[in-house]
Amino acid sequence: MTTPLINILEKNRQLFYPVVPFEPGKDRLLKLDFTEENKELTKNVIEYVPHFTDYVQKQLLAANAKYGIGGYAEHRTVYSRSKVFDAPGGGEPRRLHLGVDIWGEAGTPVFAPLGGMVHSFKFNDRYGDYGATIVLLHQLEGVAFYTLYGHLSLNDLAIVDGQYINRGQEFAHFGVAEENGHWPPHLHFQVIIDLQLKEGDYPGVCKLSEKDFYLKNCPDPDLMLQMNRYIL
Repeated sequence: MTTPLINILEKNRQLFYPVVPFEPGKDRLLKLDFTEENKELTKNVIEYVPHFTDYVQKQLLAANAKYGIGGYAEHRTVYSRSKVFDAPGGGEPRRLHLGVDIWGEAGTPVFAPLGGMVHSFKFNDRYGDYGATIVLLHQLEGVAFYTLYGHLSLNDLAIVDGQYINRGQEFAHFGVAEENGHWPPHLHFQVIIDLQLKEGDYPGVCKLSEKDFYLKNCPDPDLMLQMNRYIL
């Protein structure tokens, strides 16, 4: 599956600034699995934030990894922890992840990979939701697109729509559970072609039956992150 934006991102891959502090060759990345294949993710772990946070931290410590990472196009049973992902009336739930998650310490700085304008921001304050969220609007080779940053610190929303964020500018941080939708600290990073008139929000998880549309509209964020090559 390819689109004009994917071609542009691939061509300009050397342009993007690291979204989080990371030194290739020194820092280690651990791929975290949140599918049904991971039998350690019991109901007791995923439904109790301190247990979930302890699980993530122990995984990183055991691997001597600075961040846990992964999740694009991953079918995640972990979303059963929140009614946010359930369909009204008991229909098909949302389980397919559309971004990349970077798991680390609360307060970890987030940098703009490319210059852009603050399109919108919002405190999506529901259990399991994004919590504090910022959406940036970019333009590259005449093509407009968006990047979404979820699970941030509430203080990061002290910005204004239309504010310009420079490439490499620190503009956000991993939020604590009370501010990030009640998750272990991490960043949800997502690339979006058509925001569909939404503001400060966009689905980061879709129904499996809708994957063709959403995966085309939300290409692999590693086109910008370029971190997968360093996974253990």
